[in-house]
Amino acid sequence: MRSASTEQPSSERPVRHPSPTKVARSTPLTALSQVPWADMQDSTGSAAAIPLLLNGIAWGDAGTARAALEDLRKRICQYGFVTEQATAATVPFLWELAQLPHVTVRAGIIQLLKAIADARQWESTAAAYPKLLNRRENPVVWERAARQAVRARRGELNRLLAEPDTEIARASTELARALAD
Repeated sequence: MRSASTEQPSSERPVRHPSPTKVARSTPLTALSQVPWADMQDSTGSAAAIPLLLNGIAWGDAGTARAALEDLRKRICQYGFVTEQATAATVPFLWELAQLPHVTVRAGIIQLLKAIADARQWESTAAAYPKLLNRRENPVVWERAARQAVRARRGELNRLLAEPDTEIARASTELARALAD
């Protein structure tokens, strides 16, 4: 027979210790559904397919992840230098995936982040054709927002720079140089 507890209930909230910042969350991409992807544009039109591609990168085998990353690259940083409206919203998820050891295309993700950080195509075009800035949909704003999104998480580079995988470390070094400007 069990006896009743003699402990009095506490009116204090239990202390919750935050998880260490260097530990990746066990369920990546949980915030994907909070982004209105269907209301944004990528190079193909609607950005509604981006969550599927990010999930393919996160959970796919090496071939699936590589194909998903290539498709994503074409949609958010076409030709390696043309960003789209959905690019800035995608960047935090790329940073998240780059930190996860089970993701097979981490170096490619970091290279994509570098391409986004380097993107100046729309700004260069607007310098020559200022009327571009008067359009309702302003790709210069998208490009700047995407670069800013990459810079906002640059503190996560330290962990990537210390990776034993030389390909990841090299890509991280190149991204760090791009963000140092």
